[in-house]
Amino acid sequence: MRRRWWWAVLGVAAVLLSGCDSAPRVDGDVPAPAEVAWQRLTLPDPPGPKGRVLLRDAVACAGRWFVVGGVADAAGATRPAAWVSADGSAWSSLSVVAESFYGRQNVLLSVGCREGVPAMVGAKVGGAHGYPRVSTWRQRADGALVEVSASFETYGGPTAVNVSRMSGGPGGWLIVGNRSSGAAAWVSPDAAEFALLEGAPELASDGRGVTWAFDGTGTVGGWLAVGGVLAKGRIDRDPVAWVSADGRTWRRTTLPGTTEYEELQRVVAVEGGAVAVGLRGRTFGAWREESGGWVAGGGFGRPGEGVPTVAGLAGAGGRLLAAVSDGRQHRLWVSGDRGGSWREVALPAAVPAGPDRDVTMVAVGDRWWMATDDGGGGALWSAPASAVD
Repeated sequence: MRRRWWWAVLGVAAVLLSGCDSAPRVDGDVPAPAEVAWQRLTLPDPPGPKGRVLLRDAVACAGRWFVVGGVADAAGATRPAAWVSADGSAWSSLSVVAESFYGRQNVLLSVGCREGVPAMVGAKVGGAHGYPRVSTWRQRADGALVEVSASFETYGGPTAVNVSRMSGGPGGWLIVGNRSSGAAAWVSPDAAEFALLEGAPELASDGRGVTWAFDGTGTVGGWLAVGGVLAKGRIDRDPVAWVSADGRTWRRTTLPGTTEYEELQRVVAVEGGAVAVGLRGRTFGAWREESGGWVAGGGFGRPGEGVPTVAGLAGAGGRLLAAVSDGRQHRLWVSGDRGGSWREVALPAAVPAGPDRDVTMVAVGDRWWMATDDGGGGALWSAPASAVD
């Protein structure tokens, strides 16, 4: 069974779940989600035995679309799987070549893209201590995905906490995650070998607080990463963004916040500046990058019965689409003003919250692509962005 280890938050469950019994149920007090004419697309069966398709992430760049995840058999055994498209409509499976025992069982969890070429982070929980065994993957010249060999300490070892998301950018590749020293990064020019950066000034925990990184993205000037910081003597995080020209030297900015628990879980670079979405108390909020710095955007979402999380964020054509889980269900929200205001829209299919359930999306031009996994199987959908006003 898949464990959402890369979203692990130290202490967040206890903070957010406190007072859950008294949380108002607002389902009957808000407008029904707007309907959207989603079109279901066909993903071919990956090579090998048939099983339940797991969809975990999607990305597009330079005229190529990629969806990644895995296949699970009836006994729960998994193997990595990925698909590619040249137009977003017709899809084919990619050959996957694993080099290690755990690599052959990986589920691909995060995919980045650079110049039409993907790279991924995958993992499989295993070993005597049940730790995630992390691998990275790159595409070789013949189109096949190959596992990249790395020492266990690169992603594991005694200081490991988690490995989060992969991003491609002008300067190469970035993975963000966390070590016992706080937020960390892995950088590579070609996705063939990643260098771990832990304990780095500004990125790692220090006298200002304990840091945690969730997501990153490439920018014109280098890299942008987002997460949170828990200040000394506090029990609630504040939202944080980091910038770096090379992935090795970082500068931290604490964003405008409130007295509530706040952190940034996803970020996307869009025209006008980056927008990040994350927790704002027991629901969600947006923050956007302006010429004078970061400003808080609109809040959205419904208080749920579990820990809220941001599952996906995409932006194109002047619109943002955020998929979130309120602890009971995944829900979909759209913004036409860079996160200033939000409107709920209907998912193409219901996706309950819980293990092995995901929603992720990608946007290109005036069209959205969404991958959903309700725990019984994955599906890929598409719709015009103009239909999600």
